[in-house]
Amino acid sequence: MWLPLAFAVLGAGAGLVVKYLAQWLVTLPKAPFKEPAELLTRIPEPWLTLGLLVVGTVLGVVLGLIVLHEELTVRVSGDEVRLTRKGEPSTFARAEIGMAFRDHKELVLLGPDGAQLTCEPCDFAERRLASAFTRHGHRWAEQDPHAADFRLWVPDTPGLPTGADALLKARAKALTRKESNADEDRRELRAELARLGVYVRDEKGRQYWRSARRPPVRAGS
Repeated sequence: MWLPLAFAVLGAGAGLVVKYLAQWLVTLPKAPFKEPAELLTRIPEPWLTLGLLVVGTVLGVVLGLIVLHEELTVRVSGDEVRLTRKGEPSTFARAEIGMAFRDHKELVLLGPDGAQLTCEPCDFAERRLASAFTRHGHRWAEQDPHAADFRLWVPDTPGLPTGADALLKARAKALTRKESNADEDRRELRAELARLGVYVRDEKGRQYWRSARRPPVRAGS
């Protein structure tokens, strides 16, 4: 819970900055927001400072809680791994997990058969994640063991399950969007693809995919 505390401190500091900025603005002959600054500086001390500190702290805590709600929470034990984002937990029993690894900025869990259980954006340091998993007896990989199986997706790629190409097209559009809900759309589309046995990774705005089953090895290779 250090995140809300850190934002609270930053919010309190921002409150003091607002106070000194307002005091400076009223000394200028012409300045933007001068009228609001004059109204603010009419509040007597110590109420001005205390009020701005309280407001800044409260706003900081609220912002910190919002960020914490959006962040991925990882709980690792010997029996299970629980990932929580936006208050929605996903729990994976030890027997379900074959290995875990960090792929760019995402935490990936694979089943014993190589099926992708989940792939979530994660800001935790790789060393910290590796320590948490190995300490509780889970297998940790330095990289994706199926990295060589991924192939570049282009529209109408042959060999995809029915419906997968349409989902990949929709996800390609979502990759170019900047709206706040674009990340959630990408996650949902990735989950839908996983249900079809298609796993996706992103590289420089392009999608690479692999199927649940490894591609057949060519004779002589």
